[in-house]
Amino acid sequence: MNLITRDSFFDSLFDSFYDNNRKGYMMKTDIYEENNKYVIEMDVPGFKKDEVCVDYEDGYVTVTAKKEEEDRKEDKNYIRRERMYGEYTRSFYVGNINEKDIKAKFNDGILKIKLPKENLKDNIKQIPIE
Repeated sequence: MNLITRDSFFDSLFDSFYDNNRKGYMMKTDIYEENNKYVIEMDVPGFKKDEVCVDYEDGYVTVTAKKEEEDRKEDKNYIRRERMYGEYTRSFYVGNINEKDIKAKFNDGILKIKLPKENLKDNIKQIPIE
């Protein structure tokens, strides 16, 4: 009988899939329209409010979540460590809007950002044709 050991092909396949998609795993996002605003809802599981930051610069809203790694306990014999630590960032181009009109709320691991829609008619400029 030929058995495949636990630490073989399937674990390697899972581990490579997991590592390659690690950054995409965090901060899954939905974007929708609501009451003349765009709403970005982002999952930030395992982070506290003070570990999440929302910035607006040059037309981009950037969300950064940063978690420091806990000290490893020498008395623990880890078989596997999958909990993620480090810094995760996502940026969204939202155009030139007034930063005072951006509202963010964090509750139960979900970040909700409300952005005003740009008035596109005001932004239309006629270009003369020569």
